[in-house]
Amino acid sequence: MNKPSPTPSFARLAFVAEARKEFDAFMHAHPDVTTLDAVLADICGTLRGKRFPIAEVSRLFDSGMQIPRSIYLMDAHGEMTNSLGRGFSDGDPDGTSWPIPATLSRVWGDGPARAQMLMSLRDEDGVADPAEPRAAVERVLERFHEMALTPVAALELEFYLIDRARNVDGAPQPPLDPRSGLRERAASVYGIDDLDRYAAFLGALDEAAKLQGVPVSAASKEYAPGQFEANLRHQSDVRLAADHAVFLKQIVKAAARAQGFEATFMAKPYPDRSGSGLHIHVSVLDAAGRNIFNDGSWGGSDKLRHAIGGLQALMPDSMSLFAPNVNSYRRFQPDMFAPVNRRWGINNRSAGLRVPVGAEDARRIEHRVAGADANPYLALAGVLTGVHHGLANGIDPGPAAVGNVSREPDLALPFVLDDALARLDAAEILKAYLGEETLTLYRETKRIETQRLRRVMTAAEYDWYL
Repeated sequence: MNKPSPTPSFARLAFVAEARKEFDAFMHAHPDVTTLDAVLADICGTLRGKRFPIAEVSRLFDSGMQIPRSIYLMDAHGEMTNSLGRGFSDGDPDGTSWPIPATLSRVWGDGPARAQMLMSLRDEDGVADPAEPRAAVERVLERFHEMALTPVAALELEFYLIDRARNVDGAPQPPLDPRSGLRERAASVYGIDDLDRYAAFLGALDEAAKLQGVPVSAASKEYAPGQFEANLRHQSDVRLAADHAVFLKQIVKAAARAQGFEATFMAKPYPDRSGSGLHIHVSVLDAAGRNIFNDGSWGGSDKLRHAIGGLQALMPDSMSLFAPNVNSYRRFQPDMFAPVNRRWGINNRSAGLRVPVGAEDARRIEHRVAGADANPYLALAGVLTGVHHGLANGIDPGPAAVGNVSREPDLALPFVLDDALARLDAAEILKAYLGEETLTLYRETKRIETQRLRRVMTAAEYDWYL
C-alpha cells in the first residue's frame, strides 16, 4: 500500500508564508471572489489542478493540496502516460503541492469571480518533484547565482485565431473577418487595419491581461491570415517570465472564445503558411545590475558571443524541448521565419539566434527556435542552460550571419521528433543542468504520446494506401 507523502517541514518556511500573506491581502482587495483554482503546469504546459471554495483555501497553506504525482506526465490529449511506471503501475499515489508566491490573480471571464494560484509539488524535504517543469528553470537559475549573475527574460508568443468550424477534412480554417464576414485570406503582416478589425478580441485580451497580471507589452499582426503575436515584458525573475507565458496562453484562448473564435498555439496549423513560434529574449546582469552583453558596441560584448556559442553547442540536444510534438517539425522550412540551422546574426530574422538592435543597455539574444507549442518552462530552461554553458566555457560562435541564411539546413540538428528524443537521451550537459530524471520523464512522456498519435489512422493514409 502506498503511504501518503509526509508533510514537508518547508511548509512553515518563507515562500509558503509569503504566499499566505499575498492571499490574505488579495481577499481583502477582492472580497467578491468565491472560488480559487490551485493549478500546476504539466509537461505539455497545460494547467491542471483543483477548484476550491474560498472558505477552504486557507488549508492549502497549512497542509498543502494532495494531488497525484503523475499529474505532470499527461500527454497532449490529457491522457496518463505511465512514464517510468508513474501512474497505473505504482497505484498513482498522491504527493503534496504548495502555493507559489507572486502567482495569485483573478481569472478573467464570465461567471462568479474566481482566482487562481500556481502550486509546486514537493517531497518531505521540500525538494521539487523531478517532473515539475518550473523547477527545471529554478535549477538552471542556481547556476547563474553561483556566478553572481541574474538572467533576465521575456517571451513572445505567436498564435492563430481560427474559425470554430473545421473544413470538410477536419482541418482548421482562418476566421471570418469581423467587419466583412468573409473568410480571411491575406497575410497582411503588421497590418494596422487588421488590428482595427480584431479590436474586440484585442480589447478582451488587454482586459484579461490586466486583470490576471500578465504583462503584455504589445500585440501585432503576423505573417498569415488570423495570425497574431503578443509580447511580454522582461522579468528579472525568469520563473515569472515563464509563468506569464503559460497564463498568456490561457487568456488568449479565453479572449478568443469570448469573441466567437478559437485560438491555437499549434506550431504549424497550415502546411503552406508560417508557423507559430515562442521567441525567448535573454540578457544577463552582473552583481551591480549591469548588462554583461553590452560593451557599448553595436554588436554586443564577448560575453554575448560566448552565450550564443553555448546556445549553438547545445541546440541539437535541446531540440525536443523547443519542438515537442510531431507537428512541431513542420515549422522548420526555408523562408518561413523559423530557423533551419544554428547561425546567429545582428538584426537578422533569418537566423535562429538574433541580436536585436535597440538601446545598448537592453542588448540581448532573441532565441527564435522554439515553437508556440513548447512548454515555456522547459524551453526557457533549455535556453538558459545554453547561455550559462557558453559563458562558463567561453565558446566562440563564429562570425555573424549576413543576408538570408534560412535556406542552409544544419545536418547536426534533428528535424524529426524521434531523432530529437534520441539526442535528448544522450544529452549529458543538459542532464547535469536540468536533472537526468527530469529529462527521462519528459522523453518517455513524449515518446509514449508519439506512439499513440501514430496509431491514429488519417484520411490521407486511406487515400494513399487503401
